[in-house]
Amino acid sequence: MKASNFTLPSTSQNNYSLKNSIGKYVVLYFYPKDDTPGCTIETNDFNKLLPKFRKLDCEIYGISKDSLKTHDKFRAKYKIKFNLLADEEIKVLKKYKVWGKKKFLGREFMGIIRTTILIDKKRRIIKIWGNVKVKEHAKEVLETLKNYQK
Repeated sequence: MKASNFTLPSTSQNNYSLKNSIGKYVVLYFYPKDDTPGCTIETNDFNKLLPKFRKLDCEIYGISKDSLKTHDKFRAKYKIKFNLLADEEIKVLKKYKVWGKKKFLGREFMGIIRTTILIDKKRRIIKIWGNVKVKEHAKEVLETLKNYQK
């Protein structure tokens, strides 16, 4: 299955399009909110493993509905070395089916379902992780990429 192209504002100060990454592996991880406990753990884990992902010719992008301003603060606070993408209009979140009903403390609401997608150099989806548990997740994605390249 081919990953749908999209274009979103990026913390690089330019718009990012998935088609710009043809020829590289890509990790897209969709997360609910900047600077919250689970999202911070997940982002920091991908950040720590970034050199290993880059050795495997892989880019990482975090996507949430937060603004670039919030993303910039989050990146600066935790010294994140990859770009975050802002989907304030929720278009890409819906396109990738990661926007849906969630439950928390007995109430239902619409939000981002924590999901990671690993994409190959030709924009084909290698693997999708849904309802991600953040502990050790970045490591699992890295191992999956290593095994795929064997």
